[in-house]
Amino acid sequence: MQQSHKQVPIALLAGRGDLPHLLIHVFQSQKRPFVVLAFKGQTEETLVKEIPHLWLHFGEAGKALNYLKENHIQEIVMAGSISRPALSEIRPDWEGVKWLAKIGTKGLGDDGLLRLVIKIIEEKGYRIIGPDNILEGLLVPEGVLTQKVPDEQSWRDIGRGLEVLSALSSADVGQAVVVQEGLVLGVEAIEGTDALIDRAGQLKRPGLGGVLVKTAKRQQEKRVDLPTIGPETLSKVAGAGFQGIAVEAQKTLLLNQESVLKLAQEKGLFLVGLTSTQCHNPR
Repeated sequence: MQQSHKQVPIALLAGRGDLPHLLIHVFQSQKRPFVVLAFKGQTEETLVKEIPHLWLHFGEAGKALNYLKENHIQEIVMAGSISRPALSEIRPDWEGVKWLAKIGTKGLGDDGLLRLVIKIIEEKGYRIIGPDNILEGLLVPEGVLTQKVPDEQSWRDIGRGLEVLSALSSADVGQAVVVQEGLVLGVEAIEGTDALIDRAGQLKRPGLGGVLVKTAKRQQEKRVDLPTIGPETLSKVAGAGFQGIAVEAQKTLLLNQESVLKLAQEKGLFLVGLTSTQCHNPR
């Protein structure tokens, strides 16, 4: 008898944030066999309380592969934010040493590193799937999703943000930018979107609030590193005094949509899903 897709044993490589929690909830509701690979200093300890998991240092590839084999894992999903480790945090076992040798300097950028890691994992016989394949309806649709709509200045700031992100895309730098009245207040780098919002909020000028613009990079590995927004993003944007958020539709994960839209209404923010044509062919 063929195994149901939802009963195929799966492993979650878990970072921080709401997304890993949502995936675990789905696995549990489906009674799907799963394990979690948790990374020391990255994964929230509360996430793996009372569920099957393995704690890892970066580089312990052999330890991870043995655990996957022991649990008959066939599919792997990666979710949650993970900070790029410092060299002192990487403690490779022998398998990890071989992986690092394969990656070499090709993995200096986030996207290049992800693609190489995925290739190595797939060569071991595992199938990588995206969180959106498990959480149906999670991608941001096209159009204005809120009662508040961007005014003319906000649309100009969105356009300016898209120009900046398009120029930076090939350099593998961040997914987000904050623009206020044509001024770039900040560009996302290694710190992540939340820290970008905090930093840009301190640089906000008097006058109309700015806009957070967030898109997928052109070369981005869509299965594991899609841009993500949720209630925390909305709260930070509101706290910084910005006007709203524009993201790439169908390529951005929207967590807890009902809470996000309710919060946007309460705070007077707009949320826009931009087409890929708008995002990658800005005027």
